Amino acid sequence: MDQELDGTVRALLQKAGECNAFIRQDVERALESMVQHCTLTRSMNALLAGGLGHLNSVVRKCAALHLSGLVERVGAARLLSGAKDLTDRILPAVCKLVQDSSQEARYFGRRMLLFLSSHRDFDKMMEKFVSAKDLPTIRDAVFTLKIKGLGEMPQDAPSARGRRSLSGSGVMRTSSLTRDPLSGSRYDTPATHRSEYVKQMKTLLNSKDFRERIKAIDQLVCDCEENPALVIGSLFPVFDALKARLQESNSKVSLRALEALQPIIALLRDSLAPVLNILIPAVVDNHLNSKNSSISTAALGAVQALMHNIDNSLLLQPFCSKAQYLSGKAKLDLIERVAELVTELYPRRPQLVEQKVLPLFWTLLGSSSNSGNVRMATAKLAEALHAHMGQTLLESAASQPASVQSELNQLLRALQCLTDELTHG
Repeated sequence: MDQELDGTVRALLQKAGECNAFIRQDVERALESMVQHCTLTRSMNALLAGGLGHLNSVVRKCAALHLSGLVERVGAARLLSGAKDLTDRILPAVCKLVQDSSQEARYFGRRMLLFLSSHRDFDKMMEKFVSAKDLPTIRDAVFTLKIKGLGEMPQDAPSARGRRSLSGSGVMRTSSLTRDPLSGSRYDTPATHRSEYVKQMKTLLNSKDFRERIKAIDQLVCDCEENPALVIGSLFPVFDALKARLQESNSKVSLRALEALQPIIALLRDSLAPVLNILIPAVVDNHLNSKNSSISTAALGAVQALMHNIDNSLLLQPFCSKAQYLSGKAKLDLIERVAELVTELYPRRPQLVEQKVLPLFWTLLGSSSNSGNVRMATAKLAEALHAHMGQTLLESAASQPASVQSELNQLLRALQCLTDELTHG
């Protein structure tokens, strides 16, 4: 079948643009069967060739829908490997769909973009295979997606051409391509299913029996592994309920919730971006300073999981804010995490780092109440900043009070002495 795939897919996509709803449903089933049984890369190239540049927006949407499913099956690592006829085809195609005139085609373009952007080689491959004029637009789109999330799939407005009256009844049957949100498709979760799932999870997570609440947390981990689309489609209500478990007084439940966050974060990765403002305060505000060592260790593990799996540029602002206003061990932990973020992000996002980190740094240098441990953590941050900014750090400090400049000079001299000792020791 692979040898005839290009012609077959082109013919099927052409039929997807017809007005007969039954034909369009058959086309969708045939293309889903292709995705299941044909070579993935051949299927992808056939969809790109037959649907990407089609004049009919319904055809482009149909191609984008099935292309999105293929992208998720092939995986970001393979697609961003730089392989010929793979990376050089999929990235420009996704960027084109992100800017498509069809709202539905754009949705699937953004979905693929969000999926691919979580891979560590995404930026490098984008610079290599996406035109310079499109790069700023695509980077803005990625940033917005990671902040606001993908959102619901837009619903087609049914038209007289796109529906047909069922024989013997007044019921109108529309193409499955226009149902919200793709009810029956394996690529999206029906809204009714999500609603039932949210209701069930909220009931379990808010149960009066703490054992039921623990079971619900364990169930959420399983759902993230077995049906991540369902969880991602229900992020806000589910993680609002999980937040309550992270903050509750029963240490058995809060500990289980903290421990569960590590696999949840590893499984959902950047899809969690819209709920970071829920998760980060729930983890760091109380638990990093907990006297229960199991809880504080689990909280730090959750923070580390965020750093390993989430786009670090999304963590910089909340970590800086918490490092500035928290106290005790939590303050130390977060200052050290910010220093790590500086090392990771500055080569790629220098302006972002300077904008978010320097205000924290000046505050730390200017505070006379800092303990010795905070000074040590601040020294690590100074070392990270100076390693990347060099003389620019001193120039930026020129606008700060004399006490801040003096403290910075002392820290840098101490770091230089330590470096000299290690070099000549």
